[in-house]
Amino acid sequence: MDSDGTQDARGTHASPVPRPAGPPEVPAMPPLPPRAPGTPPPPDGSAFLTWLRVPRPDAAPGVWRFGHRPRPAEEPEEIPSRQLISGALIAFLVGWLIWSLLQNGYLGTWWWVPFDLIVPDAWRGGDSDLGETGTFIVYQGYELLVALAIMVGAARLGRWGEVWRRFVTPRFRRPQAQETRTTPADDPAQWNELRAAGAPDAAERLAAEARSGLMRDVDHARILRAWQGVRTGRHSLATFSGAVLKDGAAACLHPSGERDLPARLARHDLVTGQVRLGTTVDDARNPYAYRGTGLALGPDLLGTSLVAVGPAGSGKTGTVVRPLAESLCLHALAGRAAVVVVGAAGAGLGPADAYDVVVRIGNQDSEYDLDLYGGSTDPDEAAAVLAEALVGDLADPHPGSDSRRSTTVLAQLLGPFRAVHGRFPSVPELRQLLDGAPGPFAALRQGLQEAGQESLLRELDARERQMGQPGDVGGVLGDRVALLDRPAFAGFFDTSGQSRPFTLKALDHPVRVRIDLPQRGHADASKMLARLVLAQFTASVAVREDRSLFACLLLDDATGVVTPEAVRGIQRLRSGNAGVVLTLRTLDDVARPLRGPLLGATGCRMALSGLTPWDGQDFAEVWGKEWTEARDVTDRQIIAETPAGKAVHMLRRVITGKAPTARAVTVRQVERERWSASELAHGVPAGHAVLSLTDVKGEHAPPLLVDLRG
Repeated sequence: MDSDGTQDARGTHASPVPRPAGPPEVPAMPPLPPRAPGTPPPPDGSAFLTWLRVPRPDAAPGVWRFGHRPRPAEEPEEIPSRQLISGALIAFLVGWLIWSLLQNGYLGTWWWVPFDLIVPDAWRGGDSDLGETGTFIVYQGYELLVALAIMVGAARLGRWGEVWRRFVTPRFRRPQAQETRTTPADDPAQWNELRAAGAPDAAERLAAEARSGLMRDVDHARILRAWQGVRTGRHSLATFSGAVLKDGAAACLHPSGERDLPARLARHDLVTGQVRLGTTVDDARNPYAYRGTGLALGPDLLGTSLVAVGPAGSGKTGTVVRPLAESLCLHALAGRAAVVVVGAAGAGLGPADAYDVVVRIGNQDSEYDLDLYGGSTDPDEAAAVLAEALVGDLADPHPGSDSRRSTTVLAQLLGPFRAVHGRFPSVPELRQLLDGAPGPFAALRQGLQEAGQESLLRELDARERQMGQPGDVGGVLGDRVALLDRPAFAGFFDTSGQSRPFTLKALDHPVRVRIDLPQRGHADASKMLARLVLAQFTASVAVREDRSLFACLLLDDATGVVTPEAVRGIQRLRSGNAGVVLTLRTLDDVARPLRGPLLGATGCRMALSGLTPWDGQDFAEVWGKEWTEARDVTDRQIIAETPAGKAVHMLRRVITGKAPTARAVTVRQVERERWSASELAHGVPAGHAVLSLTDVKGEHAPPLLVDLRG
């Protein structure tokens, strides 16, 4: 079936990828990987069904919805435990005292008046119609009724119910299983939507696969994605039903033939699309509705982009980038997303088997190469992207600046070269042209003259006139290209068709890509390549045909990557159903004029433990202030005027060691920072982070203190 998730994810050349005409053959079932809690073990059908039927109520942005139980928005007023117990005990003693006084007649006999008015005279006395036993029962019953009334009043005054719920019930409460939805009309395992649309056979086949344990969470998400294609009219119901009846839970398989990752380290819920990163701390600085809940991210939040700042060892890679990469790879297997993960070689971004394409720049054993020009055939477009990669960090850091001069210089060379050779220049050829080598220029001029390309000849003449003039950026571009013209990169960035270049034009398909940068010994080249990938990503997602496929770039260590053009590109990603995740050791790695625009362009901002006060100040400014209640407590010494009062005060001072005082409390509303720079620098424990969220619909979550280990 030509459905979402069946395109050729491994066909990542610049040329168009042919789509299969029919359903792909189903390979043998791969071995089941180890699973984290919260994901269904496939061999047990009942376990999968239980997982599928767990409630996932709507919740605020960032809340882990799997089995979530909503809390009130405001914290209920809770009486201190000591005060609650003492009040309950005093209420009991008062009730017991009142009953004792009534029993002994110290309060009179007025409490017998209702008895005298209601009970007939024939029921009183030993010779009554009821006999001695009946009379005794009547009198004792009335006394018991009065005692119960006193006890109820004492219980209400002493809050015995609250004491029972807080101290007694938790000791005897047994762990309860997750509530499941068993109503047939709402059972997701019955695929009722397919039945209603006229595909009962397909629905029954899928339900049988789920009951028998042959369906996995990725299968469920992938088939739902294909069904969405039917609902939107991209695919026919007959084709979908035929694929399901033929292949069952393996229908609409990912082109890699994989139905799961080799291993999972994080907790995932593909029904909601979330991956759990930690637990929101039960802290007074967090909103009450978030305290103690799981903290999770999904495409709805990553679509606004995320920037995470923290020093080395704070957990950026292990607790943020790796779980997100794992989650997006699962989404890609389900046909929902395309993901590109960029980091240093050996950074721990997941095994190679979890990706369709692994580009190891500088490693001669790499199966794939990186297209230096992003698969573009337009010289101006290729020049703009390449200029951003080469000298984007040298542009004026103010947001309004650009690298237009560098783009013009490159376009003056790329256009003529492509017209003559039918391709863009390789790295050594581009370096020679930028350095003004006479041989390549003469050959290029001759080729243009023979082809009659007068307009391109004028471009080449203009480039020759500018070379060597003050302010010419050709020399700077040549120096930057020289960083890639090294023996370690020989054979990479080939444009002659001898290698398998990966291009980000492939983001139209649910592809999983990992790009390893050679940071050891080539730090400047790695920064340049990271800028290249980011520039190609922002340019590619803007022209995608299928924007229902979420595209995400995860850039582990974005040092030297944030430029004015990069900030503008990040701002445009949300409308293209795409996002980026950037990690930084410190905001000092970003030019000062770009720090505010970067934090403003990203909807999700994370400050990890160990942040410097200077970085904390930038986060404090972007998170703003809030109105809060401040209490000012003043102790005023009491001055006694009478001899008896002075004696009492002297006695209190001897006993307590303090002078008698009167306390005055003033409550007022003040505006204060949500998180101050000092709190971010010194109040975030190790393994924790402060995270604010914004989803693609514009809903916000205030800065939350999160335990990334929970």
